[in-house]
Amino acid sequence: MPDSLDAVAVRQWCALGLDALRRHQREIDDLNVYPVPDGDTGTNLVLTVSAAVEAIAVHREAIAPELLRALARGALLGARGNSGVILSQLLRGLADGLATSPSPGGLAFAAALVAAADAAYRAVAVPAEGTVLSVARAAATAAAETESDDLAVVVRAAAAAARQALARTPEQLPALARAGVVDAGGRGLCVLLDALAEVVTGVTGTDEVYPPPKRSVVARERLRVREAGSTEFAYEVQYLLDASDTAVEKLRATLGGLGDSLVVVGTGDGTWNVHVHVNDVGGAVEAGVVAGRPYRIAVTRFDDQVGTDPDARAVVVLCVGDGIAELFAAEGAVVVTASAGGTPSTAEILAAIRATGAGNVVVLPNDPNAASVAAAAATEARAEKVNTAVIRTRSPVQALAALAVRDPERRFDDDVIEMAEAAGACRYGEVTVASRAALTVAGPCEPGDVLALIEGEVNLIGKDLGTVCRDLLDRMLSGGGELVTLVTGENAPDGLAGELAGHLERRWKFVEMQAHEGGQPHYPLLVGVE
Repeated sequence: MPDSLDAVAVRQWCALGLDALRRHQREIDDLNVYPVPDGDTGTNLVLTVSAAVEAIAVHREAIAPELLRALARGALLGARGNSGVILSQLLRGLADGLATSPSPGGLAFAAALVAAADAAYRAVAVPAEGTVLSVARAAATAAAETESDDLAVVVRAAAAAARQALARTPEQLPALARAGVVDAGGRGLCVLLDALAEVVTGVTGTDEVYPPPKRSVVARERLRVREAGSTEFAYEVQYLLDASDTAVEKLRATLGGLGDSLVVVGTGDGTWNVHVHVNDVGGAVEAGVVAGRPYRIAVTRFDDQVGTDPDARAVVVLCVGDGIAELFAAEGAVVVTASAGGTPSTAEILAAIRATGAGNVVVLPNDPNAASVAAAAATEARAEKVNTAVIRTRSPVQALAALAVRDPERRFDDDVIEMAEAAGACRYGEVTVASRAALTVAGPCEPGDVLALIEGEVNLIGKDLGTVCRDLLDRMLSGGGELVTLVTGENAPDGLAGELAGHLERRWKFVEMQAHEGGQPHYPLLVGVE
């Protein structure tokens, strides 16, 4: 067994940790407090660690500090959801703490774990106990208190303290206590620490093993130089795309009119690798949005530097749903789409910011689960001298309100303030269907119940979708409002928007209404009231 966290031990930990997270992915997903079927922590952690493991695969001869830095960087760029961002910060703190230790023993590891917990707390605007943060802090404290240079002793103490802290999380967060679960992010960290303990002690844990999820394998090629084509075109754009054969044929025609060196390769399962040389980067990305779901967008200028106009402005919007994506694209935004149940990674958002070619960019995340990822991407963009602001919109209807007040004649900072105030003044509601039994602030719900949420909190529970939608409108408008925005989802019944329009006309005669087909999953209706 290794007596230090050398490069071999780091690689073993990564492999075992990812395998363990995949086994426990469903278990961690099921620890979500709310019964809304999206933003699952287990899935986000698996995707984040997968990206981190991919990042170290190319560092074949690296020593431990170099591997840990690559691991932390990979986790940051692949981070999904709040749990992924926090985990990336833990790894960054660990890497920084061990930067000068090629083969750290117990004392060095304990000190680095303390630094990692501190980094994670600093990364969160309002740290809360009863979360992965308190689990990380307990592990670090226990490791330091051993005062041992025996790595096995230190790691065992950290893993044991993490499990004990996880068991206490329901005492610290009432929402966890009501749901009868422990914190999902903390559970994920325990899985990773148990994997490290297995590496340094050789003792396999006794947790029940779940079969790993089926994951599609996407073929990828990295193109970074001009391999063909005219020197007329200055940029290479490449992305992965989920789309139908018919949509891809139209995409080929569109991209063929924008540039040359067009290559679109399919993997046979609806995933495509798109490559083209263009001058209009935004047009190439937006063509992908029209065709399907572009992601892992990469833009390269042939002198290895993507040009930006320091005076130009742009907006990057995160969303789910073809209709919503088209709506934002029509408003001139660069759209980053996410699959159902997921959020875009830091790398995808950063690529979209770069793709705008603008020196001043506003990012609208439209989902609490994506806010931390958007903030991480903005930090990276600012390091590249792109003035980037994140307006923490929690719903697409708030983003629509923000976009409506943009004014290019204002100073950029003033425009950001106006957009943020418009988003904040838009109250938002959502209607979904419970995927599991839970105790909410509105009472208990069962699978299949219709839930109406206002500002992210369950307010109404019912059996009939139309009735719950009407009651949600009445409750939101009882507090005032002049404009109602309705966005119907992919599972909305035909005529829902018309039915609600009739209700508003009868009950709220002086309220103006706008309706859009969003196509978003999970939520048959999104509501904004201004």
